Amino acid sequence: MAFREFPASQLSRRNLLRGSAYLAAGGVLAGMPLGSDLLRAHDVGAAWPNVAERIGHYVNGGKVPNMVASFGWGLDDPHTVARGTLKFGGATSAGIDSLYRIYSMTKPITGMATMMLLEDGKIGIDQPLAEILPAFAEMRVLKRADGPLDDTVPAERPITIRQLLTHTAGLGYDIVNKGPLLDAYRANGITSGQVSRLPIPGMPQVRSAPSLEAWADRLAALPLLLQPGTKWSYSASIDLLGRVIEAASGQDFAQFMQERMFDPCGMDSTYWQVPESEVGRLTDNYGILAGMPLPMDPAGNSIFLDRPPLAWGGSGLVSSPRDYDRFLKMLLGYGKIDGRRVMGETAVRIGTSNLLPETATMEGTWVAGQQFGAGGRVVGQTYGWGGAAGTLASVDFGSGLRAGLFVQYMPSESYPIRDEFLAALAKDLGVNERAFSLG
Repeated sequence: MAFREFPASQLSRRNLLRGSAYLAAGGVLAGMPLGSDLLRAHDVGAAWPNVAERIGHYVNGGKVPNMVASFGWGLDDPHTVARGTLKFGGATSAGIDSLYRIYSMTKPITGMATMMLLEDGKIGIDQPLAEILPAFAEMRVLKRADGPLDDTVPAERPITIRQLLTHTAGLGYDIVNKGPLLDAYRANGITSGQVSRLPIPGMPQVRSAPSLEAWADRLAALPLLLQPGTKWSYSASIDLLGRVIEAASGQDFAQFMQERMFDPCGMDSTYWQVPESEVGRLTDNYGILAGMPLPMDPAGNSIFLDRPPLAWGGSGLVSSPRDYDRFLKMLLGYGKIDGRRVMGETAVRIGTSNLLPETATMEGTWVAGQQFGAGGRVVGQTYGWGGAAGTLASVDFGSGLRAGLFVQYMPSESYPIRDEFLAALAKDLGVNERAFSLG
């Protein structure tokens, strides 16, 4: 049941974010016979001068208090280029074990957890969601995205697991919805996560549904934004997969993730709730207002110190660069890390390939021209995703490069950090290639 629906043509692997720069970087690195020696160098910042310069530009310029880039080559240990302190004016340096709110970088982790259940035969990739969660059996679809909730038509096809994995199920999102649908999401506590204990101008304080079960049931009672399987639209679908995992596995979602993903991967600094004992490693998060960084979620008063009402599979995790690199390293090992099998090779290969339904389009979206796997973008041979506070991470199966960028500011569009990081990464690899050819 788990994999029988996949044609052989879908076993190719691809991946990441704003695609072309990173894809070019991976291609260059693949041609570097001494790339692994470079990454083992003691002064990693010297090995990545353009990356180090961009990080220094933002940290030394007072735009962000810290930034950490992590790199891993093959299955070697990761190295970093790290600058700054956990908060402005702080004394603790940021590094590979600092804690960052990774927000939507939670999505690939949940996507791969879903692939585990596909491998276990508990669910099928094209299985209707209603067979697992019956409340989604007779969905309605808004005639207009901003129209009244009673102006709907029947869904033309059932929501499937494939659609949930690829944001093509037609579901809305509280960061995407408009009009009455947005009001209904907020009134029902169908939130996408948490940001701060502090009131934030322009961001209403919404009380979340009290559990994943309640959250999913309330979501099922509201109309869809689009017909299932027709178009890519960023959505609450990965959070809903958390409830699918609960129902299919018989375990609490957070417990499943701890036992099946975090513990086997050695991710001992990945949390839904940051323990008080670890507050000293937690970064501050900043809101950018007119180019000025202002404290949004200080570590000592962070909302991530509270027990969350539910585990958001699309946005809920705090993690360290080292821990996220271990997740990427497990993927690069096709399900194995440090000799331990975490998930099957076929599950990884399929989850990092293009899973988009043939009926769905990406035209007119901000991922147009790309592909999508299990909760992450797919470009070439890379797979990964970014987070709302400026983070991003990917694994390139062609070159063997694992890369991550960790920083804390919102909204992520305030600075072009991610695009500049990818461009600097490509430039450094080009410089290194020429240096080796001269040697």
